[in-house]
Amino acid sequence: MSSSRRSLLARFGPGILVAATGIGAGDLITASLAGSEVGLVVVWACVLGALLKWSINEGIARWQLATGSTLIEGWSQRFGPWFTWLFLGYFLIWSFAVCGALASACGIAADGFLRIGGDATTSRILWGSAHSIVGALLVWKGGFKRFERAMTALTAIMVVSVFASAALIVIAMPGDSLATIIPSELPRGREQWIWILGVLGGIGGTVTMLSYGYWIREAGWRGAEGLRTSRLDLVVSYTLAALFGSAMVIIGSRITGTGKGAAVALQLADQLASALGPFAKWTFLAGFWAAVATSLLGVWQGAPYLFADILRVRAAKGHAPDHRHEHVAALRRSPQYRWFLLAIATIPLVLLWVSVKEVQLVYATLGAAFMPVTALTLLILNNRGAWVGTYRNGMVANALLVATLALFTYLAIAGISD
Repeated sequence: MSSSRRSLLARFGPGILVAATGIGAGDLITASLAGSEVGLVVVWACVLGALLKWSINEGIARWQLATGSTLIEGWSQRFGPWFTWLFLGYFLIWSFAVCGALASACGIAADGFLRIGGDATTSRILWGSAHSIVGALLVWKGGFKRFERAMTALTAIMVVSVFASAALIVIAMPGDSLATIIPSELPRGREQWIWILGVLGGIGGTVTMLSYGYWIREAGWRGAEGLRTSRLDLVVSYTLAALFGSAMVIIGSRITGTGKGAAVALQLADQLASALGPFAKWTFLAGFWAAVATSLLGVWQGAPYLFADILRVRAAKGHAPDHRHEHVAALRRSPQYRWFLLAIATIPLVLLWVSVKEVQLVYATLGAAFMPVTALTLLILNNRGAWVGTYRNGMVANALLVATLALFTYLAIAGISD
């Protein structure tokens, strides 16, 4: 790897990981269908959604860099063991649903390139199982640096492919079409608002944002300098997420999907082929596959950190251990990390035999519930000077967190998310 590329990964690696993990099949499909139903004006929802998710992840990083404790440690220390147990129950259900949905989405994406096993369902099951097992092996044997390089390569494929597809759409648009990005009136009707709120909730992931704290530990970021680097890193991350969502809105504004779930992507690819030729189809499919593959790989690497950390915190009875900054590598090598990796790569595969739509609905609702809880806890934790010192929330941070709390409380109630 060249020194310039290594320098780029060292500076923006964790942000690339969180963007790639947070952009999945749900974001692709929600943004594209919203573009189809509401139009290009939905682009502003991608930007606002990315900003709100940035405020959450910045708060997570700021707590950790101020205290040396992960957010999971902070929840246990400041709110009590009951909060950790409650989160563990939620996290196990979320992991089962989201890992099954990701394996299914990878199966659908790969089936778009090559059908195996005779029919679409069998092909999805075989491809989904293969992606799950290969992803687990890469995480188990490859180490963090190889994981980071693999994610960066897949992210490059994802970004180039989807942006190229959007560019082909823009070139074919009438000259005045892009002007409709600027809203001239408020959305009309509950259905249009639902689509906009769905895009807001879908940009940038949910529970996977907690992985960012472990990835910045892998990168060795600490203290005030680490916070400055992290903020810039997250700006790059969520700018990428906003641009990616906007590209999908542009694609959806000219292509109509009629199905549900990740299979809509195959419909979009076929319609792109009809409108713009075979190159557009295969370009878009490459981006879709890379998007769901990075999500799967990011969850397979990041979720076991959370499980292992919860058990470590519980064993320490809520007290953070010595050398907190260094424990992340030990977590990655722990039996708890590896057993959980094995579990999420195998047990949720039973959901490959369940309707894709039903699985996505479950994990989407669970993801929506995570955001208001996290925003509320960050408003409490990061406003206590005795706990975070000079790293306390400012007015802008508090305003963004309050807006996030209000919006995602509504989304959780409405059952809409990424």
